[in-house]
Amino acid sequence: MPNSKRIAQQLQEGLTDLYGALEARSMLRIVYEDVLGLYRLQRPLTDDQEAKLRPIQQRLLRGEPLQYVLGQADFYGYKFKVDPAVLIPRQETEELVYMILEQQGNKPLRLLDVGTGSGCIPITLKLKRPAWQVEAVDVSPEALQIAADNAQRLGADVRLQQLDILDTANWPTLPPYDIIVSNPPYIPPSETKHVPPHVLEHEPHLALFTETEDALVFYRAIAAFARQQLRPGGWLYFELNEFNGEQVLEVVESQGFNQVGLERDLNGKSRMLKGQL
Repeated sequence: MPNSKRIAQQLQEGLTDLYGALEARSMLRIVYEDVLGLYRLQRPLTDDQEAKLRPIQQRLLRGEPLQYVLGQADFYGYKFKVDPAVLIPRQETEELVYMILEQQGNKPLRLLDVGTGSGCIPITLKLKRPAWQVEAVDVSPEALQIAADNAQRLGADVRLQQLDILDTANWPTLPPYDIIVSNPPYIPPSETKHVPPHVLEHEPHLALFTETEDALVFYRAIAAFARQQLRPGGWLYFELNEFNGEQVLEVVESQGFNQVGLERDLNGKSRMLKGQL
């Protein structure tokens, strides 16, 4: 067996053990296309291509997420810079962005993303709706730097600010908005054991876990903030854990929002919520 084919087969077999056959083949294809510029997995590799593949192979087989290994993640047709300071953008968040774009149309408005991470939500919305005034906050300066890099590289005029949304003293410093959106931390510390190892060991705990067992702490705070800062008729959008949707819905309704509803993702799970003030 040619050495290059052996490397590819070893990588695919190792990834299959970690993620399953379908995901392993998808990851291998991404590596070949993005790193090696190859679109056929069976094509022989040059010495230079093998040299590029070996360290990637080692990191992937240690369980490091593909997006961190490559330093980028695909989101809504764009490539976003990512590292362990930010969550890896996921399909459910793409669906949240799509829902906002479809429901809000093209009318000018002002939007805030709370806990922006890589900036994938506000940057994509700004690129798709240039007339919107888009802002984002995050408590992590490292995440904000990644978001700023992505905004600059993709040409999106998004205003970024370091801010802790749980500190209510910060709320009056922000202006009124037409839309507030957030994918906040919602995993309590006791559920650490249920988080897949490749997520637990590599993705930022600050963006995944709440400090206490109150899994709804950010939803309550952001809903209260939205009630105060949204203009009349404004909209609040959340990304959810599929198991806490009804609880978050009750939180949002308790803040006086109307037309509050859960939205299902492409897998039929309740992963999004919307409500109008």
